[in-house]
Amino acid sequence: GDKWCIYPMYDFAHPIQDSLEGITHSLCSIEFVNHRPLYDWVVENCDLECVPHQYEFARMNVTHTVMSKRYLRELVETGKVEGWDDPRMPTLSGLRRRGYTASSILDFVKRSGVARSVSTSDIRLLEHCIREELNETAVRRVAILDPIKVTISNYPDDKVETFMLPNNPQDENAGKREVPFSKELYIDREDFAEVPPPKYQRLKTDNEVRLMGSYIIKLEKMVKDDEGNLVELICTADLETRNNMPADGRKIKGTIHWLSKNHAVDTDVYTYDHLFAIENVGDVPEDANYLDYLNQNSLNIIKNAKLEPQTSQDVDGTRMQFVRIGYFIKDNANRYNKIVSLKDSFAKSLK
Repeated sequence: GDKWCIYPMYDFAHPIQDSLEGITHSLCSIEFVNHRPLYDWVVENCDLECVPHQYEFARMNVTHTVMSKRYLRELVETGKVEGWDDPRMPTLSGLRRRGYTASSILDFVKRSGVARSVSTSDIRLLEHCIREELNETAVRRVAILDPIKVTISNYPDDKVETFMLPNNPQDENAGKREVPFSKELYIDREDFAEVPPPKYQRLKTDNEVRLMGSYIIKLEKMVKDDEGNLVELICTADLETRNNMPADGRKIKGTIHWLSKNHAVDTDVYTYDHLFAIENVGDVPEDANYLDYLNQNSLNIIKNAKLEPQTSQDVDGTRMQFVRIGYFIKDNANRYNKIVSLKDSFAKSLK
């Protein structure tokens, strides 16, 4: 009978609630355009002090990911990602954990624009926005992701000294921090080449290289294990240089980063690639499963990476540039998440 009256509750509640809350512009996605006549009818036929209006806009898609809540939920429930806050997810919690700031996301939305027709924005624009911001604001820290031991043969065994490195070259007010130096160091494995390619300016045979902010070193010999794997580099240092140019005026072209072996902090570093291997997931054929196009290499975990001691004092959530590597955020003491790389080829297309 008529004991219980059934109404389209959303269409009635939406405009009334907007009015009670003082909403003037009620924004919703384009599929609600068919609801606007009823929205306006309720506004016109109710005694509402505030008169709101509904405005529709098209959802913005982003390359290499999905924006549908149904698809995102499936990724979570099937264990394809860690959860709603997985740094590969285009959710606010995921972006926050990845290290994106609110201002960088707003900048991305402003640059992409708002339209009534469905559009797709390049995820490289989002990366460009956060990269621009972090270049100005992120502190600098030294990290060695693939360490190889370097021994300075002419350096005293028990000596430890410190070098002052800037927290942010873009900001003079950011100050400097101390980085310890000792006989045994780590450098990144890719900063040495036994058979170097053309124009290689890092550590190699018969070539000097600057340890960033400290001494100039030269390779003396390589140490390999029984299987022929390189395990250590023996070098000599020009102890007269100490962050100065050589007295004889010789030119040093290469500079690499380093860490004191006995002072380095161990941690895991999580690096990310696009969630989907294809650019436009919406182009997947109807008879295909979009999960088949997931990027199987979207997550790479680097165990026992080496960080400078200062990172132990940085609070969780600190955004930093790993010098010469990229931008990262401290998730916790044992985990750092990569935000974005240093290289920005997309910037050229904006000019």
